[in-house]
Amino acid sequence: MIFVTVGSQKFQFNRLLKEIDKLIQNGKIKEDVFAQIGVSDYKPKNYEYVDFMSQDEFSKKIDQASLIITHAGTGVIVNGVKKGKKVIAIPRLSKYGEHVDNHQIQLIKEFSELNFIEPVYEIDKLDEALDKTQNKKYKRYVSNTEKIINSIEFFIENR
Repeated sequence: MIFVTVGSQKFQFNRLLKEIDKLIQNGKIKEDVFAQIGVSDYKPKNYEYVDFMSQDEFSKKIDQASLIITHAGTGVIVNGVKKGKKVIAIPRLSKYGEHVDNHQIQLIKEFSELNFIEPVYEIDKLDEALDKTQNKKYKRYVSNTEKIINSIEFFIENR
């Protein structure tokens, strides 16, 4: 299952939802798709969706997904990558009324340079990104939380 999520911002992301419908209709996407569409007013025709989900439901969908297609929200990207999922991220752009600025371009650029995700800067390139994710190996996320905690404990114990 492909999980599409546009986050919970107060802005629509119709552009992404329409592209997913188009790719399903023309046979590019054959897998089941489930989407969380937020406040978007475009209603998908070829896949299941909900407006919003609880945190628990959201986490379960990420667990079930073979691929996550998302806006460039840090939380979704990090959550997906932590769980070893392939992630395609598309930035919300201000010129389409999807956000107040274009900061998400920089976010996906950074995640992409670290080889954690597949970026899509132009929505009509989503089909190419789908092809790339089939065989591309992405970097696994390794948390450094334990290392940080050990460093703090060492500092406290040895002062």
